[in-house]
Amino acid sequence: MSTASINGWCLSSISPAQSSLKRATLRPSFYARLNSAASPPSLIQNKPVFAAPAPIITPTWREDMGKDSYEEAIEGLKKLLSEKGDLKAVAAAKVEQITAELQTKTADGKPAFDAVERLKTGFIHFKKEKYDKNPALYGELAKGQSPKFMVFACSDSRVCPSHVLDFQPGEAFVVRSVANLVPTYDQLRYSGVGAAIEYAVLHLKVETIVVIGHSACGGIKGLMSLPDNGSTSTEFIEDWIKIALPARAKVKAEYANASIPELCGHCEKEAVNVSLGNLLSYPFVREGLVKKTLSLKGGYYDFVKGSFELWMVEFGLSPHLSVKDVATILHWKL
Repeated sequence: MSTASINGWCLSSISPAQSSLKRATLRPSFYARLNSAASPPSLIQNKPVFAAPAPIITPTWREDMGKDSYEEAIEGLKKLLSEKGDLKAVAAAKVEQITAELQTKTADGKPAFDAVERLKTGFIHFKKEKYDKNPALYGELAKGQSPKFMVFACSDSRVCPSHVLDFQPGEAFVVRSVANLVPTYDQLRYSGVGAAIEYAVLHLKVETIVVIGHSACGGIKGLMSLPDNGSTSTEFIEDWIKIALPARAKVKAEYANASIPELCGHCEKEAVNVSLGNLLSYPFVREGLVKKTLSLKGGYYDFVKGSFELWMVEFGLSPHLSVKDVATILHWKL
């Protein structure tokens, strides 16, 4: 085994063992510690929510704004109307806005979270700082996509792969789900995931599929907490996380005396390996591996420590063995 350090990344290379059959193996490849258009979609109401220009009248919000200040604002608007009749429509809209703000204050007197305002400011920032500054990029993306990566990541709001790995638009075809799990090939039960994999591999021609687990994963914690009697209390969650039951069984057997937090940490990584193994049940994935047009990698993002691990799947066949032969040996269901 040889190692090399490049810009703070430690890479390891391992020569595969010589045998008639190289089984799919999972092992760390490298470890890194990071220091820290057209028309808009229609909404429920048939009118723009935040597409209007800035209002002419912009009252200042104060923490102590209450009934008195509301009445003062109304009186001020009435006075303005008497002076400038052409502002009647604007004033009426402002009265509606102020009333709504006062009615949505929380118990501590602060304005309630405004989802529309957050979406508005977010899009305005994106449009100004990214879209308008990269016309060439977005012009190319308008013609189509050709991502190099397909990424399976957790739905957890703390672990957005485009943020963590700095993916740019058009660079990664992303599927997010609870605990970043990939189920086995099943045209009826998991057709949505199957469709995404098929599209990415056969149509987008992605070159790498990465499954990324993460620290403090609620889905894996739920998996480790499943009752042994098989009972369930949810409509969907428990059935979904059972995809990783082999990972749970393995870490419980290997770390029998470990605490629940320790077991969860081990299972977060082992569940990635289960998903990588499940990817091999898709015939077009196996074909890509055999033809060397596709590679599989596992990743783990620890947002507590600020670190990221990446490992790869080594997959090979001897000339006299078919995919079906290997499937039989490894107990895959084709």
